[in-house]
Amino acid sequence: MASDTVPARSRPQHSPGGHLLALLLALLLALGGCAADPVAQRVDPIVAQGAAPSPGALARDLDLVNHRGRLKRAERERLLARVAAQGDGELVRRHLAVMSSFGDADLYPGNRARLLVDGPATFAAMFAAIEQARHSVLLESYIVEDAEVAERLAALLARKRAEGVAVALMYDAVGSIGTSGAFFDRLRADGIAVCEFNPIAPGATRGSYWNISHRDHRKILVVDRETGFTGGINISAVYSSGSFGRRGKPRDPDAGWRDTQIELRGPAAAALEDLVRQTWQRQQCPGELAPALKPAAAATGQQLVRIVPSGPAEPYSRLYTLLLGAIDAAQRSVHLTMAYFAPTPEMIDALAEAAQRGVDVQLVLPSRSDFRPVLHAGRSHYERLLAAGVQIHELQDAVLHAKTAVIDGVVSSVGSSNLDWRSLVLNDEVDAFVVGADFGETMEALFRRDLAASETVTLQAWRQRPWWQRAGEGLARMFERWW
Repeated sequence: MASDTVPARSRPQHSPGGHLLALLLALLLALGGCAADPVAQRVDPIVAQGAAPSPGALARDLDLVNHRGRLKRAERERLLARVAAQGDGELVRRHLAVMSSFGDADLYPGNRARLLVDGPATFAAMFAAIEQARHSVLLESYIVEDAEVAERLAALLARKRAEGVAVALMYDAVGSIGTSGAFFDRLRADGIAVCEFNPIAPGATRGSYWNISHRDHRKILVVDRETGFTGGINISAVYSSGSFGRRGKPRDPDAGWRDTQIELRGPAAAALEDLVRQTWQRQQCPGELAPALKPAAAATGQQLVRIVPSGPAEPYSRLYTLLLGAIDAAQRSVHLTMAYFAPTPEMIDALAEAAQRGVDVQLVLPSRSDFRPVLHAGRSHYERLLAAGVQIHELQDAVLHAKTAVIDGVVSSVGSSNLDWRSLVLNDEVDAFVVGADFGETMEALFRRDLAASETVTLQAWRQRPWWQRAGEGLARMFERWW
């Protein structure tokens, strides 16, 4: 069961069968659905590596959307000029052209984007936004763990509901299996709309659909349709402390996970809210959400953002396709930080080919994991990547749970999607793409920080690893489509 696993401390402590139930669910998830190919599209090499389009041609073809709808061509040209002025305009145009070549690239201008590192900073920002809520709070999370942070959140949500703010919470039935029903019942009693995504028991399912393999892996918070958050961070105790500065200290696997979230203010936040509303409707959740606020007329920032949802109902993973396209188009650098790395053959080819044409391709991957089969499956690909010139670094002293990328310093992504088969074909996921060198430099600075906390894997040392490690990697790789 790749993606987020249920933290050990979140399993029911009052139930002797809690551990057995969690193990059984892990097995059912692994076997409950064959991981089909994500049907990713590779960019035509001529498009990916050819000359960048002119600003006028790009403005003609690219869809840029604000609160009024699609921007007029003159508005698009001015906006693209501002984004290109942040850094290398040709690189920006190249990546935007590749992004738009798939035909569904709505981008939202006028946003403010803030990078949030680890749990303490993320929770502080999320709680502060909820404190300011005037109209609505919509929260969707794979894991809502009945721990101290969730108790603080529940108290805050109850208080905002008492003040007249509409509050709704959606949680995944498997991700939150360790949380007692009483926790959610208390929220309902406080007037909060609560919905369980794909309940485990078929008889409890709303409507006729039931698939235990289809999970809601998204992490979204939207306040007043103006401020949104997404990324890899669940409502869980494992984020109770930061991950940096832990070297040499006693390791606590249940705290200090390394993860990343993004705060968005502007039209991109409204797009996140729309996703929550769509899922609420598809799941036939009880109760109606408060009507959406009318969009703000003024832009709140300069960032160009695309919200990229994906799920098993789609013919292919849009996140995977966009990431492949960005790697194929890369001219300078591909820097990925990935919690669960069990890539497809196409992704391995794209990374290797980029390194072989001189692109600086570096991966920060976990040295330890809360789900070791995926760790070993990912390591089975190291030799091919290292031989092609890809640099691999393993983060030390913290569980890596971030899912981020920064390509050529101008295309950045932060979200819930891992590079594993479950994220690509079975889960509902969401990622935010930010275009521009300003945010890209912030992402690069964080990547360098992760590098400093990692150890580099060399091809020579890797080829000398023991036979039993090779055997474990081979076995894990045989089943990587089902983890």
